[in-house]
Amino acid sequence: MGQPRRRGYPHGHHHRCPRRIALPAAALALLFFAVSLLSVSLLSTPPLADPRTGLGTSSSRRFLGRYPANGSSGELDISESSEAFIVQTHGMIERDDLWHSKHASNFYGCSNSSSKFLDSSITSQPQRYLIVVTSGGLNQQRTGIIDAVVAARILNATLVVPKLDQTSFWKDSSNFSEIFDMDWFISSLAKDVKIIKEPPEKGGKAMKPYKMRVPRKCTPRCYLNRVLPALLKKHVIRMTKYDYRLSNKLDTELQKLRCRVNYHALKFTDPIQELGEKLIQRMRERSRYFIALHLRFEPDMLAFSGCYYGGGEKERRELAAIRRRWRTLHIRDPEKGRRQGRCPLTPEEVGLMLRALGYRSDVHIYVASGEIYGGEDTLAPLKALFPNFHTKETLTSQEELAPFLKFSSRMAAIDFIVCDESDAFVANNIGNMAKILAGRRRYFGHKRTIWPNAKQLYLLFMKRGNMSWDAFSGQVRTIQKGYMGEPMEITPGRGEFHANPATCICEKTGGNTVVKSISRGNQEPVNDTGMQKSVGTPPYPVYTDEEADGSDTEDDQENTVRGEMIDAEPDDDSVVRQEDPELEEILSD
Repeated sequence: MGQPRRRGYPHGHHHRCPRRIALPAAALALLFFAVSLLSVSLLSTPPLADPRTGLGTSSSRRFLGRYPANGSSGELDISESSEAFIVQTHGMIERDDLWHSKHASNFYGCSNSSSKFLDSSITSQPQRYLIVVTSGGLNQQRTGIIDAVVAARILNATLVVPKLDQTSFWKDSSNFSEIFDMDWFISSLAKDVKIIKEPPEKGGKAMKPYKMRVPRKCTPRCYLNRVLPALLKKHVIRMTKYDYRLSNKLDTELQKLRCRVNYHALKFTDPIQELGEKLIQRMRERSRYFIALHLRFEPDMLAFSGCYYGGGEKERRELAAIRRRWRTLHIRDPEKGRRQGRCPLTPEEVGLMLRALGYRSDVHIYVASGEIYGGEDTLAPLKALFPNFHTKETLTSQEELAPFLKFSSRMAAIDFIVCDESDAFVANNIGNMAKILAGRRRYFGHKRTIWPNAKQLYLLFMKRGNMSWDAFSGQVRTIQKGYMGEPMEITPGRGEFHANPATCICEKTGGNTVVKSISRGNQEPVNDTGMQKSVGTPPYPVYTDEEADGSDTEDDQENTVRGEMIDAEPDDDSVVRQEDPELEEILSD
């Protein structure tokens, strides 16, 4: 039998490819092609999230920097400058501006007093002086200063320029005049309350004050019942640890006084204001619009929150060590906190939310924050999403920042100025700075203010790994509807007044006629005593008070320290027993 005839091959190759392996080879080629397409698809979308924590998994972090390019598949390509976000509701497509509220022009801040609000020259009574010692960080102290002015008005007393907290967690030695323009503060409020710079003297010596403390959210009646008798007898009252010591609900005239103090009388000193304005100018030179983000992802904040972010035993051990500072801090369920929306989003989650809303990767972001837990590793995903990443440290020289570095309140004031003037502000927490800025931005034109709907976003981040980018971004835009700083998106009268100063915002109705946009928001009806009486309010969807106490009554025994008028209380408020040392101060910014 003859041998099979061999086919000739060039260059001396005589090997033959057996017919039975041809089909498997083709199948392998097709499989390789499919895998290649899948890889390209994966590289065009943001990294998947760990469904348990919402954080990028270790494998997904290999894709950092490979988020969707502007206009590429997977990203909402709306316009060259990220002008709008689109929401589909009940089958209807809604288009909203990312940088401006389309209804903002219908509203404006209105805090002038009425003719019924008598001049301080008439109301101020002799031999009545009120001294207050504020508590916490810059913005917590700001709330104390505002309420001190109102308390002095209730008592018909002369207010001594408030003393700032120099001994709490923040340990800032600054006095009032080193942060705020004291002369402007006194002169701009002259018709409302008489204010003096130094405590009163008698016989060439400062009069010894009578020390006391009032309950949290003390009502006007509470001040008249508890403080006025002592004031009439002792003439000089010193109230310590003064923060949130005035009711959240007051009559219209007193609420408007709050707004005059907060939005007009409290101006930062020239050095602070000038540096803040320089930073704003430098951001404007880089981009027409910019976002300011109050990240609030410091180790102390995370330890206090009790939240867990997927960092394993190392994270649990490090944050537990910080938590041991507060002996009265209850152990919390980390998962429950995330489910309830009580935890700040991670930097990566904030970035994904913003990209899903339609902000493109070329947007410039100013980040206001202290030390970030995890440092650059934690910030890397956010920087991959938004490479144009700035802080006050990156925008200034060492010489420019040097005069402020040792003073936490002055550094916070610089961030405050830049955040206030940003085109969009993202508040990644419900602390004092976020609330005051949110209210201020409403008062001055309803500038775009974004509050992450953390509760709903957490559930969405858990599903992130099982959905396309288009589906994810569509759901983010739906979830954030009502959390973008639009007028009237907040239920009237709910939440902390500084975040929702409804009484001080008016609505245009055509021509020169204006009406209140929210009738009797944050107010109480007057009873026969002339004081205000609390009323029920509807459910509140966005803000929650961060104070431990949830009552507006003057006799909230569980969560307040009664103002027991004990003359033996030491002068230095730092030695007064605190319910939770540093517990409230840690959240003050």
